[in-house]
Amino acid sequence: MTDFNEAHLAFVSYHLDRRTGERRGRLDRGHGHAEILFAKNVWWPLKGHFDHLHPEYEVLDWRGKPYYADFVFAPHQWKIVIEIKGFTEHVTNMDRNKYCNELNRETFLSGMGFHIISFAYDDVAHRPELCIYLLRMMLSQYESSESKVERVNFADKEILRYAVFLARPLRPIDVSNHFSINHRTAIAHLKRLCHIGWVKPVPRGSGQRILYYQVTKNGLDNGLV
Repeated sequence: MTDFNEAHLAFVSYHLDRRTGERRGRLDRGHGHAEILFAKNVWWPLKGHFDHLHPEYEVLDWRGKPYYADFVFAPHQWKIVIEIKGFTEHVTNMDRNKYCNELNRETFLSGMGFHIISFAYDDVAHRPELCIYLLRMMLSQYESSESKVERVNFADKEILRYAVFLARPLRPIDVSNHFSINHRTAIAHLKRLCHIGWVKPVPRGSGQRILYYQVTKNGLDNGLV
């Protein structure tokens, strides 16, 4: 099995061989300690390969000026910008102009169809398992599956995401209206989510009828990824 060091060397060499000028120079200079640490602590344990991951990826900002993202993951039609931000560089040493430019750039990239994820260097270095969890949750929205069983699982996860978005106990009518499905199908999904422990029923009223469903800790830990 290929180890990280071998795979990472091949990964960087592959992109260096296909770049010239400033794009090559930026990769040579910019892919430093923080980026390598992310690749080693987060990306490699999660994916085990570097397919479709681009280091020091050049994009243009709203002024038409080049900007190099730490990584861009672009396997299909969607593109995810991944940034590793150190406290000193992005907080302590950031002046007002740099702060405004960073926010404007992120908004512009979002408008251009990029999805932006930022990780703190301290988390990458000392809490990589949290970064892996959050990144897996993000990627799971886009990495679609094909089999019938997996499509059902995908639908369940989308219901769970909607429940988290609502930030309150979920009702069958919420599921029915939001996903344009009938009441019986909504109940079936909620019962399946109860069975696997991602939500739990919340009885309401004197008759203890099950009118609401609440997301569980197990659902947060496993259902969103």
